[in-house]
Amino acid sequence: MLNTLIQNPIYLISLSILILLIIWNVFLHLQLSQIKKRLKVFFNGKKATDLEGVLFEEIKRLKKAETDIQELFNSARFLKKMANQSIQKVSIVRFNPFKETGGDQSFAIALLDLHDNGLVISSLFTRDGNRIYSKPIKSGQSTYPLSKEELEALKKAGAKIKK
Repeated sequence: MLNTLIQNPIYLISLSILILLIIWNVFLHLQLSQIKKRLKVFFNGKKATDLEGVLFEEIKRLKKAETDIQELFNSARFLKKMANQSIQKVSIVRFNPFKETGGDQSFAIALLDLHDNGLVISSLFTRDGNRIYSKPIKSGQSTYPLSKEELEALKKAGAKIKK
């Protein structure tokens, strides 16, 4: 029988074609398995009969994601604006304004935002009591005269003082 197969070329050609078809079938089966896995992920466990419905759901999800991203962007912009207006630069200078009192119990505190707006609070400690002063700061300047300690507190806070 083996002799007949070898001697007759039609049998050899048929056998070769059969082997090629088996290999081709295995290859197609593997590709089909990969496509099924992809479709299972795409359809997310839903039935594959309603492709239009699946696409519609995906479009809805994308639109919601776009809306969420826009809301996050707006929130970030608002938070950045608020942060720029919040106190970010702080400095304190302790000093002794009078010779008879000791311990550097007087102080000047500078509280500024990113644009050098804020205030300077000064406390002068004496034997008779304590005096507290507040001076507004706009763009590193005050409409009130500043003491050298208040100016030093502004400089230490990083204010760009304009003269």
